[in-house]
Amino acid sequence: MENYEGKPSRTFEDYWAIACRRRWWLILPLFLGWVFVMVAGRFIPPKYRSETVIIVEQQGVSEQYRLANIATDVQEQLQSMTQQILSRTRLQGIISRFRLYGQNQETGDSDASVERMRRDIKIDLMPAPGRPGDLSAFKISYSAPTPALAQQVTSELTSLFINENLHDRQRFSENTTEFLDNQLGDARRDLAQQEERLRDFKSRNLGELPEQWQSNEQILSTLQTRLQSAEETLDEANQQELYLESLSPHYLGGASENPEATPASVDEQLDRLNAELADLSTHYTANHPDVRRVKEKIAATEKLKQQLEAQTPSHPSEKSTGDAGVGKSQAEAMSSSSMLPMSSQVRANKLRIAHREQEVKSLERQIEAYQARLNQMPLKEQQLADITRDYDQTRANYESLLAKKTQSEMATSFEKRQQGELFSIIDPPNLPLKPYWPDRFKLSLLGGMVGILLALAITAFMEIYDPRIYRAEELRDLIPAPVLAGIPVLQTPSEQRKQHWHQRLEALAGSALIGVIPLMTLFTYFRG
Repeated sequence: MENYEGKPSRTFEDYWAIACRRRWWLILPLFLGWVFVMVAGRFIPPKYRSETVIIVEQQGVSEQYRLANIATDVQEQLQSMTQQILSRTRLQGIISRFRLYGQNQETGDSDASVERMRRDIKIDLMPAPGRPGDLSAFKISYSAPTPALAQQVTSELTSLFINENLHDRQRFSENTTEFLDNQLGDARRDLAQQEERLRDFKSRNLGELPEQWQSNEQILSTLQTRLQSAEETLDEANQQELYLESLSPHYLGGASENPEATPASVDEQLDRLNAELADLSTHYTANHPDVRRVKEKIAATEKLKQQLEAQTPSHPSEKSTGDAGVGKSQAEAMSSSSMLPMSSQVRANKLRIAHREQEVKSLERQIEAYQARLNQMPLKEQQLADITRDYDQTRANYESLLAKKTQSEMATSFEKRQQGELFSIIDPPNLPLKPYWPDRFKLSLLGGMVGILLALAITAFMEIYDPRIYRAEELRDLIPAPVLAGIPVLQTPSEQRKQHWHQRLEALAGSALIGVIPLMTLFTYFRG
């Protein structure tokens, strides 16, 4: 043994020989390890799990008329509700109602009970088929020591989720409507202020607004036309005044000295007016102011001509060369009678000139006012654009908020009538028929693995610390002398029969022990 340096590497035949030699050190620990795990599993309290499936469905109205005013992300909504339902207060109420975790309740460890219940509750999200990232349903499960208790607690949790969904959606919808109503009130006040500002600006700048540009231009053009006409009329009145002044000497003293000069000048004036009328008639109608004015002047001139002809003697032979005093007195009488209508025409013409001058000044002032308006219009247009832009923005904001508030009120009505997005149960909480924990099949597999590890460990230990030699190679490694011969085991026939029956019994017992393990594993698998 002192000269032993190391054992040669073993072959498969060597390991098989060890297994055959140590067969009971393999079979018994394997069976006992499996039995120990299975028996220990009987002392583990069973747990039953009840499950229910809830889907999110649209109810009440068609989708094209459904207006939501709250977030429709089912995953976020479910996470929020889960935090609320799994809160300490909610879970303590359920624990007290169903008398869960009695051992912890007796010791007063409520926090441990709440944590334990949170571990027993399981929520699984179920994605919608064909829509990655979108959830269409979720599963709620609860584990309890008895099937009935698991079903009852699962039903309670399901009711909490459904009621919490309805309450949250209605509350969120009402809060959204209230918020929009407050925003709409602020927008209404802003709109009223902008309307008052716009109305005040238009009232203060009436006549200078951009939309009155065309009317101001038309009025200005009309005033300019009237001014031109008034100036022309004033010029004619001034000419008439000069004309009447030129006629005055003939009526004051020159009629007796040169009685034929006056009718000739009147004829010239009449010819000039007729020519002017003919020229105007080619351009204007008979109702045109200029045409009517010239006609009036012609009529006045013809009347004057008739007066002059009436004052002039029809036959020169009737003049008396005698009595000079009588002729002089007749001439003065004629001159006085002719002067009366002439003086009235002069006064009328002066009044006409004064009226036209006032009219021209008034028109000039109006033209200056309208020109000032037109000059101020670019500035007023910019100011009005700023006010109008603020008003349009405020009005658009108000109309948008009004539409949103109307939609939110409709959505709130849907939620109150439970016609919105609801949680609906498609699989009610089931009554479990077998516990999900401990899993007897997995426990059996675990027992087999434990038995195998225990059997290998004991067999290896016994083989390493066994001082006996079972192979010739091991003897040659220990003793330098060669092995000359081997003596086989010599048995009598009775000993051989006895050994044969002994081997059969061992094979039968080993097969029975080993066969129990897979049979029981299959039994637990199919039975559950």
